[in-house]
Amino acid sequence: MTTTPAPFVVPEPAQRKGRKNNPEKTRESILQAAITEFVQQGLAGARVDAIAERTQTSKRMIYYYFNSKEQLYVEVLEKLYGDIRNTESNLHLAELEPRMGIRRLVEFTFDHHDLNVDFVRIVCNENMHHGEYVKRSSAIRSMNKTVLTALDEILRRGAAEGVFRQGLEALDVHLLISSFCFYRVSNRHTFGEIFQVDFEEAAIKQRHREMICESVLKFLQA
Repeated sequence: MTTTPAPFVVPEPAQRKGRKNNPEKTRESILQAAITEFVQQGLAGARVDAIAERTQTSKRMIYYYFNSKEQLYVEVLEKLYGDIRNTESNLHLAELEPRMGIRRLVEFTFDHHDLNVDFVRIVCNENMHHGEYVKRSSAIRSMNKTVLTALDEILRRGAAEGVFRQGLEALDVHLLISSFCFYRVSNRHTFGEIFQVDFEEAAIKQRHREMICESVLKFLQA
């Protein structure tokens, strides 16, 4: 009697491993690679082929997730703005005394811009496009309202307690904080070369960090 060999069956764990897919991880990997490409090449010079190569995926996969290079760029903007706003929300500013709340927000903004040069470069690039792609994202406008809401709450509490003057606009204060922290990174090469300043030097960095904190608090004080 001849026995027919049983068909070979791939063990279940191996089948699952071969088919395993993580869409969120894939999207995040593409976004990270796109940030690098857009920072180095700008929107016009960035190539989807290069992003695919960085992620060891295909152009088809990138278009599957993002539809076009322009939409990928919009989502890069959303990610970068979202990262700073989400981290701000974890500062618990409403729980702090008003002056301490402002100091923490200023220090966070300074540190974030100093450590996230890609964010500054992408925003500079978007300004060269006159904010064309920011206009396409209602999410960016919505998420950036959170910092104004938090600032307005601090300013109102500070005015009620007599430590801040009346009539302060949250948008103006946000602009004041952002302008120094952003310019210090966006223009570090030209400014640093012209005036022979090393913006990476720890003592200079600490001096600038304290300077912007004191400047903002003195502007706000009653």
